[in-house]
Parts: sequence; C-alpha cells; structure tokens
Amino acid sequence: MREYELSNARWRTSTYSDGNGGSCVEVADGVPGIVPVRDSKASDGPVLLLGATAWAEFVGSVI
Repeated sequence: MREYELSNARWRTSTYSDGNGGSCVEVADGVPGIVPVRDSKASDGPVLLLGATAWAEFVGSVI
C-alpha cells in the first residue's frame, strides 16, 4: 500500500458542500492521482483517498 504525505496538504471546502456549515467535506489539492477527502468538522480525523476518476464519478452521481 502506498503512503501519501498530507501534512502540508492545502485543504479547501469542496464546492459541492452545502455551504451552511453543516454537511461539508474538504478536499486537498496538489496530490497527484488522488483526491484526499475529510470531514470539515473533524480535520484531525480520518482521510479518504479517492482516485481522481472515482471522485469525479462520485460527484457526478450526487449532484
């Protein structure tokens, strides 16, 4: 299993979050080939690592 260094990741609230401070996810930019995703309310919690294609398919299915 490959490990990714995310300590310097540039996290931002996803443009697909609802924007009211409730159901928000953050994504990190600049990690080649993957999209790290985390709960904005638990920034020190677990991170999901999704392939770019999987992220695009997920976003396409929920909007």
